[in-house]
Amino acid sequence: MRRVLIVGVSGSGKSTLARRLAATLSVPHIELDELRHGPGWVPRPTFVDDVDAATAAPTWVVDGNYSAVQDLIWARADTVVWLDPPRWLAQWQLLRRTAGRLLLRRRLWNGNRERWRDLPRADHPIRWSWRRHPIYRQRYGERFAAPGPGQTYVRLRRRHEIEVWAAGSTPLPAGRAPSRWTFPLERRRR
Repeated sequence: MRRVLIVGVSGSGKSTLARRLAATLSVPHIELDELRHGPGWVPRPTFVDDVDAATAAPTWVVDGNYSAVQDLIWARADTVVWLDPPRWLAQWQLLRRTAGRLLLRRRLWNGNRERWRDLPRADHPIRWSWRRHPIYRQRYGERFAAPGPGQTYVRLRRRHEIEVWAAGSTPLPAGRAPSRWTFPLERRRR
């Protein structure tokens, strides 16, 4: 794995896994939110150019789902990881993240902070994630049905699957081609 894209709905754990994987592989971590949001949450006009420049590098781990750069990044990635937790789990993780950011007033990209007054907005990540979850399931399900040549597609649905996959993620030996692989579903024990 030299160029890894991690996708999934807000709250699925994309940035957490991306940071961990980038550290394991010793490659740059590119967080699309950081490139997208300027001060005051204003979209940066150089977003597409910045993503193009960052993903032209030989190695990286990118996390994010922006449609403006989706085709560019998917074409360059050798591995695409889809974090697809159940809707309730993504919402729980998102609620915890939002509460932490609000209560601790965590500074995010370019000086931005989440604000209490933004919670009721339709585009707030909590509401957005709830609406987008079934859409992403369909969209990424279709994309994963037809992987690009030479690409590895990995779909992870449970925390355990993420842990097992991340623990075993090491660079491939030179000259070894990646294969298509989806983590098998766990069987429930009775």
